Amino acid sequence: QVQLVESGGGLVQPGGTLRLSCAASGGILRLNAMGWFRRAPGKQRELVASITIASGGVASYADSVKGRFTITRDLAKNTVYLQMNSLKPEDTAVYYCAARAAALQAYNYWGQGTQVTVSS
Repeated sequence: QVQLVESGGGLVQPGGTLRLSCAASGGILRLNAMGWFRRAPGKQRELVASITIASGGVASYADSVKGRFTITRDLAKNTVYLQMNSLKPEDTAVYYCAARAAALQAYNYWGQGTQVTVSS
């Protein structure tokens, strides 16, 4: 069983930065990929970024965050990070860390979520 715990959310001004962390108990080497999703009020959940655990850590991003967000993983610390730069008010959402055990499977491990609010 994998448990995911997020941290690092908060309130930031437009143009600011935040880094989210997701610590995985039970180790991440057994996983195929991890990702960050977000849900804004009144909107559907969106996959923001994902990264493979093996294969050199191949990352992918939603168009809305390309060039601003960076996802990385630290295998020694069983942790995935989401560095968020140039934040915009429309990035305001609850951010969830998720993981999947195999390629083409749904993300079936979820964290509790962390609030990110971008406002002046």
